[in-house]
Amino acid sequence: MAAPSDNLKIDGGRLWDALMEMAKIGPGVAGGNNRQTLTDADAEGRALFRGWCEDAGMTLGVDAMGTMFATRPGEDPDALPVYVGSHLDTQPTGGKYDGVLGVLGALEAVRSMNDLGIRTKHPIVVTNWTNEEGARFAPAMMASGVFAGAIDLEHAYGRTDLDGKRFGDELERIGWKGDEPVGAREMHAYFELHIEQGPILEAEEKDIGVVTHCQGLWWLEFTLTGKEAHTGSTPMEMRVNAGLAMARILEAVQTVAMSEQPAAVGGVGQMKFSPNSRNVLPGTVIFTVDIRTSDQAKLDRMRAAIEAEASKICAALGVTCAVEAVGHFDPVTFAPELVERVRRAADRLGYTHRNIVSGAGHDACWAAKVAPATMVMCPCVDGLSHNEAEEITPEWAEKGANVLFHAVLETAEIVG
Repeated sequence: MAAPSDNLKIDGGRLWDALMEMAKIGPGVAGGNNRQTLTDADAEGRALFRGWCEDAGMTLGVDAMGTMFATRPGEDPDALPVYVGSHLDTQPTGGKYDGVLGVLGALEAVRSMNDLGIRTKHPIVVTNWTNEEGARFAPAMMASGVFAGAIDLEHAYGRTDLDGKRFGDELERIGWKGDEPVGAREMHAYFELHIEQGPILEAEEKDIGVVTHCQGLWWLEFTLTGKEAHTGSTPMEMRVNAGLAMARILEAVQTVAMSEQPAAVGGVGQMKFSPNSRNVLPGTVIFTVDIRTSDQAKLDRMRAAIEAEASKICAALGVTCAVEAVGHFDPVTFAPELVERVRRAADRLGYTHRNIVSGAGHDACWAAKVAPATMVMCPCVDGLSHNEAEEITPEWAEKGANVLFHAVLETAEIVG
C-alpha cells in the first residue's frame, strides 16, 4: 500500500470549530459538558452530527443499539470498510474532547478527502458508538460490547440508571433505536483518535501516543446490607454498619492495587447510601470498584483478593455482601500492522511520538475482538479527563487528526 504524501493535511481550524459547536450542546456547569447517553442532549448532539455527515455526502445507518455509522463509499464495491470513530456521550461532569475528538476527527478526515478529491478503494465509515462512558448505564462501552458479541442485546436493554429508567426504553424515547442488527457489519480495520486522559505525553512533550495495548478492567458492583438505625442512640457495639464495611473495603482496594505495582490501579468513583440521611446508619450501600491493568494475571489476582477481603470484612461486621460484575474486558493488544502505520504516519509528518498503553477503556477494545484495530492519542493538559476542566490545544487536536488521516488513508488505499 502506498503511503500518503506528507503534504496531505486535515483542516485544523474546521475541526476545532466543530468541537466548539458540539460543546454548545449539553453544557456543563463549569465549562465542560453533561451530555450523558440517551438524554435529550445526546439526541441533539446526534442530530447535529447526522447533519454534518449528510452535508459531507455520507449515508447514515443506525443499529438497534443506536450506534451511528456514516459511510463514504469506496471504489471497490467488494472491499470491506475502514471504520473510524469514538463516542459523543459524556460523563455528568465531562470535558469537551473525551470521545468527541475521535468522532469529529474522523468526520474531518472525510471532509478533507472530499476537499482534496481523494478516492479510496475501501469505504470509510465514521462511527458514533452509543454509551461508551457507562456513567448512566453500566457497563461502559456497551454498544461496542454488544457489537462484538460480548454483551447480550436484551441484557443491555434491561440495564437501569439510578432512577430506575431502562436503557431500551430511553433509546426509544429519544428516537435513536435503529433497525440494523447489531454486529452485522464487517470491518477491514478500526481506528480511534482520543485524548490521552493521562499526563505522560504532555510531560514528555510528545505530540502523539502510538497505542500498543489497552488495560483490562473489572467493574465490581457491591451491595452491602446492614441495618438502618439512629446514629445517636444505637450503641457502637450493637450496629450492623454497612457504611463502615464500605470504608474498610475501599481501604482494601487501595491495599490490593498497591500490592500489584507497577501498572495496576484500583478505586471507587460511585456509591449510593440508603436512606442517605444524616442521622441514620445506612441499611444499604451500593458502590462500584474499578480495577485495571494490562497484565491478565494481575487483573485476576486483584479481583480475587478484593472479593475475598470484602467477604471477611462484612462477615466480621454482620453485614451481608453481594457482588455483581457489571463491566469487564481482558487486556487488549492492538494490531501490530496498524500500530506501525500510526508510527510511520507520525514520522512522515515530523511529529514526536512514543508508545503508550491506554489506561482507560475505549470502544476500540471491543472492535479489536472482531477486526484489526488500534488508536492514536494526543496530549491533554495536566492529564485531566472526566472533568469539566479537561483541555487540549488546537495544535494537539490537529496533529492527532493528521496522523489518523494518514493511517486511515494508507489502510483504505488511495486510488489514482
